[in-house]
Amino acid sequence: MTDATTRAATLLKEHRESIDRLDAILVYTLGERFKHTQAVGKLKAEHDLPPSDPAREEAQIARLEDLATQADLDPDFAKKFLNFIIAEVIRHHQQHQS
Repeated sequence: MTDATTRAATLLKEHRESIDRLDAILVYTLGERFKHTQAVGKLKAEHDLPPSDPAREEAQIARLEDLATQADLDPDFAKKFLNFIIAEVIRHHQQHQS
C-alpha cells in the first residue's frame, strides 16, 4: 500500500466511525421524539382532539426547512423526512383513538 492509500483508508475508517455514531444519535433521538408523540397521541385521544394539527405541521415543516438551510442540508430532503415522521405520528395518534 502506498502512503496515500493508507491515509485514504484511515480517513475512510474515521468517516465511517463518525457516521455510525451519528446513526446511533439519530435512532435514539427518534426514539425519544416518538415517546413524546405517543404521549401527545394518548392525550389527544383522552380529550377527543383530532389526531392531526395541520397548522402546527405546516409551521414545523417551515421551521425544519429553515433549520436545514442553516445546517447546509437540502431543505427538500428535510421536508420529505419530516413529512414521513408526521405521517407516522398521525398514524399512531389514530391508533390511540381507535
